Amino acid sequence: MTSQWHDSIVPDWVNWIAQDQSGAWWGYSVEPLRHDTGWYENEVGRYIALGKTPVADWQNSLRKWK
Repeated sequence: MTSQWHDSIVPDWVNWIAQDQSGAWWGYSVEPLRHDTGWYENEVGRYIALGKTPVADWQNSLRKWK
């Protein structure tokens, strides 16, 4: 699913992307940590919503963007 995100919609500061249990995709400046229903930045970085797609193995969706 990560191939759908293009540089034009992902801010330069995003280094990681991941999907949560609801199907929402998020971009993170630092590697996020997983919790019961998604991911969190542990209060040390920035995050942004990127869009939503059908849920597909969200627990293993974390990908290095850059």
